[in-house]
Amino acid sequence: MSDGGKRGVLASLGLGNKQLRAWAMYDWANSAFATTIMAGFMPIFYSDVAASQFTDQQATSMWGYTTALALAIIAVLSPVLGAVADYMGAKKRFLAFFMGFGATFTACLYFIGEGDWVLASAIFIVANIGFAGANVFYEALLPSLASGEELDRTSTAGYAMGYVGGGVLLALNAAWYLSPETFGFRDGVHAVQGSFVSVAVWWVLFSIPIFRRVPEPPARLTGDERVGLNPVTVGFSRVGSTLKEIRQYKHLFLFLLAFLVYNDGVGTIIKMATIYGEEVGIDQGQMIAALILVQFVGIPFTFAFGQFASRVSAKTGIYVCLVVYTAISTLGFFMNASWQFWALAVMVAMVQGGIQGLSRSIYASMIPVGRSTEFFGFYSVSSKFAGIAGPLVFAIVGQAMETSRYGILSLVVFFVLGGLLLTRVDISAGRAQARAEEAEMHLRGEPVTTA
Repeated sequence: MSDGGKRGVLASLGLGNKQLRAWAMYDWANSAFATTIMAGFMPIFYSDVAASQFTDQQATSMWGYTTALALAIIAVLSPVLGAVADYMGAKKRFLAFFMGFGATFTACLYFIGEGDWVLASAIFIVANIGFAGANVFYEALLPSLASGEELDRTSTAGYAMGYVGGGVLLALNAAWYLSPETFGFRDGVHAVQGSFVSVAVWWVLFSIPIFRRVPEPPARLTGDERVGLNPVTVGFSRVGSTLKEIRQYKHLFLFLLAFLVYNDGVGTIIKMATIYGEEVGIDQGQMIAALILVQFVGIPFTFAFGQFASRVSAKTGIYVCLVVYTAISTLGFFMNASWQFWALAVMVAMVQGGIQGLSRSIYASMIPVGRSTEFFGFYSVSSKFAGIAGPLVFAIVGQAMETSRYGILSLVVFFVLGGLLLTRVDISAGRAQARAEEAEMHLRGEPVTTA
């Protein structure tokens, strides 16, 4: 293929220049945490090793409470962090801090041993704060790099890159676990501990392109702000102002509500799948193999949803995903064999990247570019509060019914209600309001600085 042809293909995928490719590469980097830590080995390791003194159902519920607490903390911090980064013009600096913070504590999971469930929960919570906090600033860089239909393509391309990166490392980690002596590990437990360190190294190494090639968007001062103010004070002031103003963005606000509800179910399935499978008796090796399959099956489907959004609409794409997720939750209630876990994993692979990428691009298209980090802080809040409710409901229902099967079934409510709320969102109107706000800021002559 000629250079021109390659450039055309990359552009059609939303990766038409070095900056967009470097931005998407961060999904490759941090998805190792999502696959090996959140979805793959850590839930099983937590149940079998860290919380080995408890029953399978008790360990499942404790893992649900652990993930809920981690997300509650970052949900509270995200809006203020976003506003401070907008004022300082420091998105990349905050991204670097949280990435380094998260990677460091991910490596510390190596030290978890038999019965160390309190330490395991504590380290995972801190590492997850780093992971989720970094995502606030990573996602906030997107509106300054892409616009229009390219937003949909680039956002979904990021998730596709994440599938590849997360899948490659998960496959390597699975090989370590299945044949530890071959790779110099004493046994499977030490291989899993080594995989935690590998995630930290992978995360840092493949984050380098975003810091080298993606420019820092200029800071923007709003209202009566000026250079030299205390950034934290400005951050809290902006959050208070945004809390009032975001309700004026009617369709953006409605979309946030819809996203909060349906993403609750999506996040819970990702975080609880393997520990739920462990509880109902699915073979560990089969589950890890299925998760590896998910990473690679998900790649073409994620790109396909980006193209689907360009030709039909991003909103319709999300509806399709919600129908599939409703089926997954319903069928998951009856799961009792490895082949069923494989089938459900493939269904997740078909829609996971699509619903996440399209949700992010819709939101990015309806916010004023100059306040992207601040508004993405609220997007992160919606995501994280959804992450609180899902695992919490899963854990409570599981404890009450003495089986987590009813926990997985309860997620149907989130997908149905989220879809109903989405029907009230007029994306075109939301985009028009954001562009009008940007034009008004320009006419007011609000200064743009690199403070």
